[in-house]
Amino acid sequence: MRLVLLGAPGSGKGTQAAMLRDSLRIPHISTGDLLRAAVKAGTPLGLQAKAVMDAGKLVSDDIVLGMLEDRVAEQDARAGFILDGYPRNLAQCAALEALLDRINQPLDVAVKLDVPNELIVERIAGRAAAEGRVDDTPETVRARLRVYAEQTAPVADHFAAIGKLVTVDGVGELDEVFDRIVAALPA
Repeated sequence: MRLVLLGAPGSGKGTQAAMLRDSLRIPHISTGDLLRAAVKAGTPLGLQAKAVMDAGKLVSDDIVLGMLEDRVAEQDARAGFILDGYPRNLAQCAALEALLDRINQPLDVAVKLDVPNELIVERIAGRAAAEGRVDDTPETVRARLRVYAEQTAPVADHFAAIGKLVTVDGVGELDEVFDRIVAALPA
């Protein structure tokens, strides 16, 4: 099973990806984690990424895609994988599809977690307060949600247009949401 988890920040992608990883026995691949690990390990792509980050710039899609290609080529990802937080825009979506076609591992499904924006604001504000984080104010969360709507939401529209999208209600207890996701996965 090769799947992409989509949803706004705070929709529960990371939590559900970890539960799916354990259930499906396939790796949960977060591009942020890949980036940090490559920088820490000093891989060639990690060194490139570190130089870009040290200059205060965003790591290019090409570098991230290279790391992703290396990761999905590993033995544990041959049976499938869960991508969390990637692709974030239509250009990344096209690059991912080209990569998966090239390595003959087409995407099976994109699962979008649907959570109302105001509930996301409440979730993130509650998490920020519990963790003592001052950067996740309701205003900054709403700004992130606007960026998501402009850049990432069209990715879901693309997957819907090619018949690969399932939308799951992301509101409720973790196990309820997980059960909805599993029920929505292709056989």
